[in-house]
Amino acid sequence: METVNVELPSALLRAANLEGSNLSQEAARLLALELYREDKVSLGRAAELCETPLAAFMDFVAKHGVPPLRYSFEDLDEERRSTDRIEV
Repeated sequence: METVNVELPSALLRAANLEGSNLSQEAARLLALELYREDKVSLGRAAELCETPLAAFMDFVAKHGVPPLRYSFEDLDEERRSTDRIEV
């Protein structure tokens, strides 16, 4: 995968607790999390973009207070209507 170098203020990294050997990976996960949170990419695509296994990314997302699976009231209502049509 092609990469890009980014310069960030060290104070920002300290405030985000991102000092250490996995800085690039953690920054990539946080960016992918934000893309997912803003509905710009799917959960699976976000995991791919930060090169993290889906299950591990789901854990990461949940630890940051974002539901890994989105199920709206509209989805629930549609599921209920579909079930009502199927029942005999």
